[in-house]
Amino acid sequence: MTAMATETPARPLSELLLAGVGWASQGLDAADQLADELAKRLGMETLEVRAAMRESLGKLRDEAGRLGSRSDEALDGALAKAGLARREALEELDLRVAQLEHRLSLLEGTNPSS
Repeated sequence: MTAMATETPARPLSELLLAGVGWASQGLDAADQLADELAKRLGMETLEVRAAMRESLGKLRDEAGRLGSRSDEALDGALAKAGLARREALEELDLRVAQLEHRLSLLEGTNPSS
């Protein structure tokens, strides 16, 4: 077997960067392999590339969380403008009404199940 057959084929840099987006789902081993290949292609230290990838992924996770909370806030605002409530709020109100009805029936001295 020749040395050429054991080498991994060169991939375009854009493909490597796109692969970096999904590396977390592949696990740390795959991420380290990707970082190694990027470092070799870019002529950088492997540890530097690994650190940069982990930092970038952390920022992506933070941004995704922030955007998720913003979308919830936007939905709440839109529902409020339309005069609608979330299901959770309605269920909470339903429970509170049932509790008040029960307390009222106890005060009146009637059976709550009637």
